[in-house]
Amino acid sequence: MLTVGNWRKTLEAICIPIAALLFALVLFGIFCFAAGANPFEVYSAIYQAAFGNWSSFQNSLLRAAPLMLTSLCTALPARLGLVIIGNEGALVIGGIAATIVGLSSLNQAPAVVTQVSMAIAGMIGGGLWIGAVGALRHYRAVNETISSLLMNYIAIALLNHLVGGPMRDPSSLNKPSSYAIPDLDRLGTIPLFPRVHYGLIYGIFACVIAYFLIQRTTFGFAARTAGGNVKAARIAGLPVGQLTLAICFLAGSCAGLAGMVEIAAVHGRANESLNANYGYSGILVAFVARNNPIAASIIAILFGGILASGSILQRRLDLPDATVFVLQGLVFLVVLYSESLYGRFKIFKEPEPKMPATSAIQGG
Repeated sequence: MLTVGNWRKTLEAICIPIAALLFALVLFGIFCFAAGANPFEVYSAIYQAAFGNWSSFQNSLLRAAPLMLTSLCTALPARLGLVIIGNEGALVIGGIAATIVGLSSLNQAPAVVTQVSMAIAGMIGGGLWIGAVGALRHYRAVNETISSLLMNYIAIALLNHLVGGPMRDPSSLNKPSSYAIPDLDRLGTIPLFPRVHYGLIYGIFACVIAYFLIQRTTFGFAARTAGGNVKAARIAGLPVGQLTLAICFLAGSCAGLAGMVEIAAVHGRANESLNANYGYSGILVAFVARNNPIAASIIAILFGGILASGSILQRRLDLPDATVFVLQGLVFLVVLYSESLYGRFKIFKEPEPKMPATSAIQGG
């Protein structure tokens, strides 16, 4: 049951990120003005490209699917007090694993079997990748933020090696790529959203499952307890090491599933396009959502719209396609700063009980 104090904390968790986003938009407007563009025309173009019509809204949903999954790679370990930013690496490894399975003899099996096998392979690949980060943290006390960041570069280098060597399709000349996944084994589109693939369903389902896992299960309670105070958790007998490995594996498996979705629904083969920065954007989604999986699914749609607006800014306003990444960077910086504002505003604090007059006299 929500108390007044809980409502105030919930309101604080909503208002501060919204204020941070608005302030980031103001800064972005100043940047656009300095670049010679009308900020209001830029805002209008972004809205039209993201949510202006049914087609643009579907483009936003298309880009939101991998953001939902990669955001969980940061959101889940955060409940344990870990800062994981290896989302891009887990996505790439998951895509590689899914491609290997999709090109194997399983392509003779029914499409559903192949798709499920690719999803499992992607989840295992991404899970083991981030699980290694958790193992380094637990057994060797290696900082998980640094190790997960470096693992991104290793994964990207591995991708470039494989698609340029052992997995390369000889017919891919200008852009080295693997052989193509058979069309029958690729993910289809949602009937209600003919331009959006079933990866969106995967993302929404994963966010809902992650929320109930963390908020409604004993496993999630143990993770949150360990994240609040590791020493107290150990004294209470909680298996902190096992929790760390399990959470990291689950987090990586979500990002790995995003890699499988990109292969099976978008690219159809592994190449450098798999490294599309969805993992890095997922970190920002998790931060803005305050590591809440349900909120992350909503924020992912917003950021999917921002990513979808890059080309229209270039065509209509003659701004670089990378302008949207400037907006993302500003949001990232402002959201990081806004973390220092929690607990500072009286409006979000529960009023202190007043001391009765008689008690004050007696105390004097």
